Amino acid sequence: MPDIDTVQSWQGRTMVDPAGDKLGTIDAIYLDDETGQPEWATVTRGLFSAKAAFVPLAQAQDMGDSVQVPYDKQQVKNAPTMRADGSLSQDEEAELYRHYGLEYSEHRFDSGLPAGTGQDVDPRDWDRDGVYDDVQDRAVGRDTSGPTTDDAMTRSEEELGVGTETRERGRARLRKYVVTEDQQVTVPVRREEVRVEREPITDANIDAATSGPAISEEEHEVTLREEEVVVDKRAVPKERVRLDTETVTDERQVSEEVRKEHIEVDGDQDQLPRQDQR
Repeated sequence: MPDIDTVQSWQGRTMVDPAGDKLGTIDAIYLDDETGQPEWATVTRGLFSAKAAFVPLAQAQDMGDSVQVPYDKQQVKNAPTMRADGSLSQDEEAELYRHYGLEYSEHRFDSGLPAGTGQDVDPRDWDRDGVYDDVQDRAVGRDTSGPTTDDAMTRSEEELGVGTETRERGRARLRKYVVTEDQQVTVPVRREEVRVEREPITDANIDAATSGPAISEEEHEVTLREEEVVVDKRAVPKERVRLDTETVTDERQVSEEVRKEHIEVDGDQDQLPRQDQR
C-alpha cells in the first residue's frame, strides 16, 4: 500500500480495472478509524452521478495518470450502495468486504485492512488494545483529531506556480487580386502631308522639262504614309511579398488565492516552558 500522502493525491484521478477500462473518477479517500491508513476510495461516474461506489485500496497501483485496482467494471458497478457521508459503519464495511471477496475482521493492521487480508505484520507488535505498538512507541502525546502518528505536526502552505502555454490567437493571410485602372501615355506619331513645290525653268532642268509632248494631259500620284499607335501589354514582376512573425513580450499580472496553515498553541500558558510563552 502506498503512503497516505500518495493515496490522498489520487483524488481527482481516473480509476481503471485490470483491462484498463475506466471505472470512474476518485472522489474521496476514506481512512481507517483506528490506524488512519487509506482503506477505501469512492468512485463516481459522470458529472451528475448521484451514486458513489466504494472500492478497496488494498491492492491499488499508481499507474501515473490513473489508479488500477483488481476489480472489473461490473463488480464495482454492483457494489452495495452506501452514503458517502464521511464514515462507514462496521456493518456497511463488512458488507463491502464480502462483495469484493475479502475477509472482514474488526482487528486491524497498520495498513487499515482487517486481519487475514494478506498483510504480513508480526502479531507481537499489537498490544491488548489492538493498537499497533510501532506507531505508539514513536508518538509523543495523543492526537485528538485522528490516529496517533509521531511527535510533530506538519504545517503546509500552497505555492503559486505560474507558467505559460502557447495557443493560437488568430490568423493572417496574404490574398492577391486584380484591379483595372486607366493609364494614359503620350506617344508621338508622324504622318506625311502633300506640299506643292514650284521651280523655274533653268539650264539645269530644261532637258527634263521638254522631254515630253509640248502640250498634253498628265497625272502624278504620291503615296502618303503615317504612324499608327499600337498597344501591347505584358506582365512584369515588380516585388516579392511574404508573411513573417515576430515575438513581442508583454507583462501580465496573475492573481490567485493560496492557502497556508498556521499553528497556534492552545492551553494554559503557565504550563509551557518560558521560551514558548511568546
